[in-house]
Amino acid sequence: MKKNLKFAVIAALMAFSFACSDDTEPVVTPGGDDDLVSLSGNLSTQTLTADKQYLLQGQVFVRDGQVLTIEPGTVIFGEKRSKGTLIVDRGGKIIARGTKENPIIMTSAQEEGERDRSDWGGLVIAGRAKTNQVDPAVEGIDPVLIFGGDNDSDSSGEYEYIRVEYAGIELTPNNETNSITMAGVGKGTFMEHLMVSFGGDDGFEWFGGNVDGRYFISHSTWDDDLDVDYGYSGNVQWALVVRNPFYADQSQSNAFECDNGPNDNDVQPYTTGTFSNVTVYGPRDRVGRSISGNNYHAIDLRRRTAVSIFNSVFTGFPTGVRFNTQSVTEQYQAGRGVLANNIIINPNANYAAGGGANAADVQTIWEAKNTTVALPAADGPWEDFYRGYGLRPENFFARHTISSYPSNPNFTLLADGTLAAGASFEDAKFNEEGRSSYFDKNVPYVGAFGSTDWTDGWAEFAPLNVVYKK
Repeated sequence: MKKNLKFAVIAALMAFSFACSDDTEPVVTPGGDDDLVSLSGNLSTQTLTADKQYLLQGQVFVRDGQVLTIEPGTVIFGEKRSKGTLIVDRGGKIIARGTKENPIIMTSAQEEGERDRSDWGGLVIAGRAKTNQVDPAVEGIDPVLIFGGDNDSDSSGEYEYIRVEYAGIELTPNNETNSITMAGVGKGTFMEHLMVSFGGDDGFEWFGGNVDGRYFISHSTWDDDLDVDYGYSGNVQWALVVRNPFYADQSQSNAFECDNGPNDNDVQPYTTGTFSNVTVYGPRDRVGRSISGNNYHAIDLRRRTAVSIFNSVFTGFPTGVRFNTQSVTEQYQAGRGVLANNIIINPNANYAAGGGANAADVQTIWEAKNTTVALPAADGPWEDFYRGYGLRPENFFARHTISSYPSNPNFTLLADGTLAAGASFEDAKFNEEGRSSYFDKNVPYVGAFGSTDWTDGWAEFAPLNVVYKK
């Protein structure tokens, strides 16, 4: 569900309360989780070590001036009954540098086999970088969490090789958290190799800021996978989306959902975040596959957004690209946003428009620099059609169930796939300040993968029955 940020203090959220001092040290949780170290309230500067395991109880804050260090291999559980959520305030930092061999796990405290979306709150990071709103606040956080500022070099810490599973709980009515929320996060923050899975709202959401990121995975999230708002201007290279065909929100679920603000007002800085090398295995692998009717668009561009997307491949959504207002059309006609060198392999409709926009304009803008191809009929050679591009049909979730989807799929391109070549970084966007030195422009392939599967060894695509508790 799209976040409408609120400014009023929100009423108490818990069915029971926690004593929260300004500097809370970990304590052993009494009762059934007596092997877990409890984290609650405002944390002082400290290190969470991999020889212990931790339980988030209620909303847990890393406040201004405090640093929470998390060792590789550490497991942190979010408690369901208290809506456990880990929150970095402006000026606070988390230093969480997992490794490929020992990723950091943030997951549900429910028992194996009982985990589900919305079991806990997820990871919320607030920074002091620019947004296009005045003193915005992250919804559902109590006390109110204001984010943003004027420091685009701000650092909220370091985040590497982290998995966030089964997050996205409803903190207050209709206010769900995302798996990872980045609110005014600045470019001084390091983010690479992050995976979200089975979340109850969006996978990754950027509210303004300009933080960069590489190697992101959104798997079986409920709402949107990559959600961009409020003037986000950073860069992302290499991202994978795998959609569960029956996980979709009534608000409409999309691989990309991009806005400039909560309405169509002309506020700046515009949302100009730039993405390259994204692979989307959408909800429908073949024509006629049964999916939730709430799965909508591979790319939904809304409310004056000017996001740019390059060198990416999209499959399996009922509609390819939508502009939802005429102001979006104007942004792309003016070149503020660029869509180039992408391919949609589409089982259904290609283009849509709303709010005064025209689908013919969407088609003109897309087809000027991108390609859309129709998937063969259900009784045609559709699997070989994917393989011709180098995509593996077995990686679509639609062929599986939660219990049968592989733990470690192979996402490398098949030999001789046409996506192995053709990437381009010639567009002027890649020469803009803040972008020119970030992207790897030597990548030859379109999509997130070539001959190397960067998900291998640290990602987990079937976490339901994984034993984490010692």
